[in-house]
Amino acid sequence: MALASTYSIGRINFLRLPLFATAATAPHSQSSQFLRATCLFSRKLSTSLAMDGSKISAVVEEFPSGIDPATEEEYVEQSKLLEEFTKIPNFDKAWTFKSDSGDSVVTFSISQANLLANKKRKYTLSAHISEGNDDSEVNFKWTPFPVEMVGISTIVPSPAGSKFLAVRNPENDSPVQLEIWSAGQLEKEFHIPQSVHGSIYTDGWFEGISWNSNETYIAYIAEEPSPSKPTFTLSGYQKGCSTDKDSTNWKGQGDFKEEWGEAYAGKRQPALFVVNIDSGEVKHVKISEHSLSLGQVVWAPSIGEHQYLVFVGWSPEPRKLGMIYCYNRPCALYAVKAPEFGSEVNEHKLKDESKEDFPIYNLTQNISSAFSPRFSPDGKSLVFLSAHSSVNTGAHSATNSLHRIDWPRDGKLSFSETIVDVVPVVHWAEDDLFPGLYSHGLLANPWFSDGHTIIITTIWRSRSAIVSIDILSGEVSCVSPDHTDYSWNVLALDGDNVIAVRSGPVTIPGLKYGFLIETETKDVVWNWVDVLNPMFNCSTKARTLLSNILFSILKIPVKDVSNCVTKGASEPFEAIFVAPLPKGNELKPLIVNLHGGPHSTSTSSFSKSLAFLAAVGFNLLIVNYRGSLGFGEDALQSLPGKIGSQDVNDVLAALDHIIDQGLANPAKVAVLGGSHGGFLTTHLIGQAPDRFVAAAARNPVCNLALMVGTSDIPDWCYVECYGREGKNYFTEAPSAEHLIHLYHMSPIRHVSNVKTPTIFLLGAKDLRVPFSNGLQFARALKEKGVDTKVIVFPDDKHPIDRPQSDFESFLNICVWFKKYLK
Repeated sequence: MALASTYSIGRINFLRLPLFATAATAPHSQSSQFLRATCLFSRKLSTSLAMDGSKISAVVEEFPSGIDPATEEEYVEQSKLLEEFTKIPNFDKAWTFKSDSGDSVVTFSISQANLLANKKRKYTLSAHISEGNDDSEVNFKWTPFPVEMVGISTIVPSPAGSKFLAVRNPENDSPVQLEIWSAGQLEKEFHIPQSVHGSIYTDGWFEGISWNSNETYIAYIAEEPSPSKPTFTLSGYQKGCSTDKDSTNWKGQGDFKEEWGEAYAGKRQPALFVVNIDSGEVKHVKISEHSLSLGQVVWAPSIGEHQYLVFVGWSPEPRKLGMIYCYNRPCALYAVKAPEFGSEVNEHKLKDESKEDFPIYNLTQNISSAFSPRFSPDGKSLVFLSAHSSVNTGAHSATNSLHRIDWPRDGKLSFSETIVDVVPVVHWAEDDLFPGLYSHGLLANPWFSDGHTIIITTIWRSRSAIVSIDILSGEVSCVSPDHTDYSWNVLALDGDNVIAVRSGPVTIPGLKYGFLIETETKDVVWNWVDVLNPMFNCSTKARTLLSNILFSILKIPVKDVSNCVTKGASEPFEAIFVAPLPKGNELKPLIVNLHGGPHSTSTSSFSKSLAFLAAVGFNLLIVNYRGSLGFGEDALQSLPGKIGSQDVNDVLAALDHIIDQGLANPAKVAVLGGSHGGFLTTHLIGQAPDRFVAAAARNPVCNLALMVGTSDIPDWCYVECYGREGKNYFTEAPSAEHLIHLYHMSPIRHVSNVKTPTIFLLGAKDLRVPFSNGLQFARALKEKGVDTKVIVFPDDKHPIDRPQSDFESFLNICVWFKKYLK
């Protein structure tokens, strides 16, 4: 308890300025001193925040021991600029519909950090789209103001766009609220009690909310009702497990239930429900496979007299491991008959009337992964993504594939539907050709008007790109420009036109509207026009600072190709270099930024935190070492079994590359990374202690032998340390030999070499890399006398992405680096 109490203090609210989180010390011995210093400072510090522009100012009358006024001024100055970047909004989703006049209407779902509330503010903004004077023009007529979605978890428009569903999930045991809105009014409102189901999943993975074609029923995924728990009285166990609670009894805990790890702690089993929006009747579709976790439900076209629901199911066997970011969890597509509802209208009939299990059909028995199902407009084809390469190798993410099932029209649904490979796993692609699919979901409506071509955003080496895929021929075409280093992301289709966002690491996102133009050669040519919009107006200061900064994607040769088993592994990897135009011989300090995963990618899309670091005067080297997504399966699979060596050497090769080109001063280099990027950060300062003058690690993997017994993904430790065969070695009871091997692959092995001042940012509720991993390493550095600082965020999980925590994290990183990179 003393440890938790001490480190709760370390999470100082950003309004009190976070710089006073202490250097990592033995917390039991110094907690009282730190508490007195913090309380003294809190009484003496006056902080104000104006949200109109906005300015953060602080007047300091007295400082705790060790804090000097110059450092305080650095925090004040940098926090002003960071707040300008923090409030830049994000376009999350978009939907298009046809208006009565024939023009298109687009509605955007937008999010923006709300620092004071420590939440994401969500709102919508709409525009009418009309053609301009010629084929190269398009006009967006925006509504005057956005509409904030206060208390709304998600909205889902109906197929025709005439209605939309708003979901209000409770924060306690109150009912879930479903609201059906039409033009100008609330049509229906249903309160679903917790005895029927808990919160509706809106997490982007299990999430599935689908209207039927007639707009009369809505299928969705929600938490199962709370299981009954034993009741005890002073006389002992009470029969019947009464739900009544008074001063004479109490509820026991009941049996332990496995959860899906990080991000799903406290969440109950995801299950399938259908609501009749005329009567308000809700039915729980209790499938025959009771143990499956369900998600991503969609309505299927009718087969004869029957209508089916198609969904994704995940088995918990042998137990539930961490789900989020882990696409190596086996899953399949299932079909089940939709429940039947009576004709009687009763708006208050909200109960589970299903007393029997619904038999289900496994549609994808011959493939180990199937998700994101979508039916073609004519109902003849069911397409889906697959991460079977990830499931089969154990890598938490890998190269995906796209598949098709011909949906039966004869009224018969079988257990052996033929699966057609549309886009297979790409192992290697030369000359920057299509490197494979790296997408974890399809748009709700991804279809062009021909009915057999879809649009999707994927990772194409170090950038995000938009591609179209013909599901009949398998032809893949690049929709976004292929001669640019910018990243593109599709938001929605407007008929056969595309609404997208384009951005760069230091280029604020901009809306783009793309349409095909005819050419004499009949080649497919996309024309892109800028869409003026009221959303991305950052401060003049921030825009001016960013306007002088450029970026480019560099190819980094592999240094030792003799160790490469496959051709793809020997090909150059990439790094994104961010810097202003050089002035004379001046070279700004460099931050080497490393993504997590390791099977992830730092794409050339806008990053508020990295743009902030570039704006305050740092150059950036963002390394996509071998093992990153977007470079083909061979390059990705070259890393498992070699972490801590191949990835470390790739980072050093990238650093040497820009130093050799005269783009970096080797005496002014820092390193920053989170998760596996933190693993690399702490490895680099141990294996190459003279290369880095400062370091920052966010929830780093520092000791795999410790992590394997505490993480929600212990299988990750085995696969990344042993390679593909790690799947077979994985056990809940590691042997002494396994633990020794895990230790030798870990940064903790090299901790005695470290002399680099390091700041650690740790989430106390992190189930993926429990914060004891980073804390152990930080304490070891402090023991050696290395300048070390630790900030623990008591309410944050692995990403440390709550608005205040993210703000505080990068403000401290900035000041830490400025201290040592003078």
